[in-house]
Amino acid sequence: MISNSSKLRSLIQKPGIIRSLGAHDVFTALLIEQAGLETVFLGGFGTSASMLGLPDVGLITLSEMADAVRRMSSRLQIPVVADGDTGHGDIHNVQRTVREFENSGAAGILLEDQVNPKRCGHFSGKQIVPIKEWLDRLKAGIDARKNPDFIIIARTDSRAVEGINAAIDRANKARELGVDVCFVEAPQSIEELQLIAREVKHPLLANMLTGGVTPILSVNELENMGYKIAVCPIESLMVTAAAMKQLLDVYMKKGRVDRPEAGKMLNFSELKEVLGLESISNIKSQIEGK
Repeated sequence: MISNSSKLRSLIQKPGIIRSLGAHDVFTALLIEQAGLETVFLGGFGTSASMLGLPDVGLITLSEMADAVRRMSSRLQIPVVADGDTGHGDIHNVQRTVREFENSGAAGILLEDQVNPKRCGHFSGKQIVPIKEWLDRLKAGIDARKNPDFIIIARTDSRAVEGINAAIDRANKARELGVDVCFVEAPQSIEELQLIAREVKHPLLANMLTGGVTPILSVNELENMGYKIAVCPIESLMVTAAAMKQLLDVYMKKGRVDRPEAGKMLNFSELKEVLGLESISNIKSQIEGK
């Protein structure tokens, strides 16, 4: 059976951009897969919000994140790319993080150059480690993977701290080290997105965070620039929050939620279909019929 890491590596090697969306829970990831996207992204922001009800400021532990990866990857057929943050500690922790994610079924991991604990890439006040320390993290991650197809994505947050040229330099140093994908977080203009694509000759990830500091471009526009992966990281969380607030507002005012003003909902049959109830029932019937 082809591993999800091999599936992801094959997607990276093929022509065309890879569409990914952040999922804050397994149900959301299932909907993403059923919509036809090639990958799903499990980020620290969505996981922290979903699991802890707290913002992305380095509160999620390695074991909590690995458990989230395991739950998601065990339900999906498409590759899961997971956020490894800073590697959760020193070099030894980086290696353990890579192994835990790989053992949990992730197809790839992001490793960044922020100090520990990190902050969301679009928050102010970020700090980064010296470039040698980040490269040591990446090298440890590369060496730790058991499957050579497991994807290492090098993320640098240095744009906000040292400027765009320093960020490009870091990305190229990571490329020379042997990472699979480079990711310059939070460029601040279309011109900077274009500059990254021109100067970093390697598969590139673009983070399209609605309301963040980076201009939002379509998947086709990013592909034409030269990007390989486009991620909308927390929009599922934003949509869910808005829908729930609308539902709750109607319930508090009307005492019932089965009216159009409560928002569009799947009916019960559609919900059961999304969750795969029929296939589970068929398996049960087959076993009981033997």
